Amino acid sequence: MDLIRKYFPNLTLSQQEQFEALGTLYPEWNQRINVISRKDIENLYERHVLHSLAIAKFISPVSGTSFLDMGTGGGFPGIPLAIMWPECRFHLIDRIGKKIKVASSIAEEIGLKNVTFQHGDIGECRERYDYVVSRAVMRLETLVPLIRKNISPSDRNSFPNGLLCLKGGDLADETDKIQRPVIEVPLTDYFTEDFFKTKMLIYVDL
Repeated sequence: MDLIRKYFPNLTLSQQEQFEALGTLYPEWNQRINVISRKDIENLYERHVLHSLAIAKFISPVSGTSFLDMGTGGGFPGIPLAIMWPECRFHLIDRIGKKIKVASSIAEEIGLKNVTFQHGDIGECRERYDYVVSRAVMRLETLVPLIRKNISPSDRNSFPNGLLCLKGGDLADETDKIQRPVIEVPLTDYFTEDFFKTKMLIYVDL
């Protein structure tokens, strides 16, 4: 939790309490339903919560901005971002029911009011959002065509509506295949921990 305060020192008391609760709830749930690898659960705040919050270093959305977290797994990046932006709306979708169960239970336990959940495939989600967010779900050339239908045509933020995606490694082969404006940001621009040396944030204007 100190890691979150280090990079986001202006959290409200309520936000601090919600982030703090994640450190108890995820390990408890992970004992029952494995949504985070066993070796990673001890690095929850660095490798999952802070990693998700890289998106909050890139954009500052206006109140009412809507996000679709595609392939949310146990709730990343959607739950940390929903805590960070209580005035925004989040819809988290995943094909694996047990992961949605964990994410929705944790959101309820910490009192998140700005999230909804869907057990299903992205093809079953027809609503439109300002941004789609994802974390290491699939290659960009596969992901972009799948989510274009979910992007609202009405921009209201400084960055036009599109995809915000957290990925790792050399992504030149993927980004070269995208026929839309792309911004790549190394997460070392935001965080100094070694884990982030190979991590990137990709924004695609859709």
